Amino acid sequence: MEEAAAALNAITGGATDASLLSAWESGRRRTGARNRAGLCRLYREPSQVLFGHQDGEVTSVLETSGTAVVVRVLARWTDLVEAMVDVAAQAREHLVVTGSRSREKAYLAAIETAVARHPDLVHYRVLYGPPRHRVLVGHLLRLLELRDPLARRNGVKTLHLGIVEPAGALERFFVASESAAVVPLPSFHGAEGFDCGVLLGREAAVGLVHHGREACASARPVETLEAVRALPVRDGPRCEGEA
Repeated sequence: MEEAAAALNAITGGATDASLLSAWESGRRRTGARNRAGLCRLYREPSQVLFGHQDGEVTSVLETSGTAVVVRVLARWTDLVEAMVDVAAQAREHLVVTGSRSREKAYLAAIETAVARHPDLVHYRVLYGPPRHRVLVGHLLRLLELRDPLARRNGVKTLHLGIVEPAGALERFFVASESAAVVPLPSFHGAEGFDCGVLLGREAAVGLVHHGREACASARPVETLEAVRALPVRDGPRCEGEA
């Protein structure tokens, strides 16, 4: 919060502190026009995404639009992986990935390539519980080798890694950029598998990016090589379709 307040003040010339920023985020206080413009510039998000909770626009895009936000149903595993790779490859501003089951090499490689090629891309990775597979641990270590979470680019932190630890937390699976998102769906062939999904358009994707950022902000940071190596790994039998 202190870092975000300092970055905002550098844009607006104001004197926002961490407590005021927290009040805006929780909706206890409304943000003025100058600071709204500054926060939109800082986080590269439109006003309706950042301040919907202050303005009463709390209904999600999926609730208001229903299936209209679905671009395509991904009925096969190969379609699902291809769409997830495309979302990662086309991300330029934000890339949010959630879940602890990822192990598809092409998908993980696409994320790493996006992080390596686009220094302004802000990447959020939210784990729900420990990684299910060692492949994911290796991926997280490579992300940390590509970027330092402590570094700032134009005053913005560009790598966020966190783990949601409460055992009762509902695990969420999606990949979202500023322009598209994919949500994998459970397989009909096994309780642990994910072999189909839906491709969502920009409006829904922006909402998922915002959700992922909030989830990462409330998660425990796992942002050093030592912290990632210390994570327990829940390796189990292979189940095709885990995203």
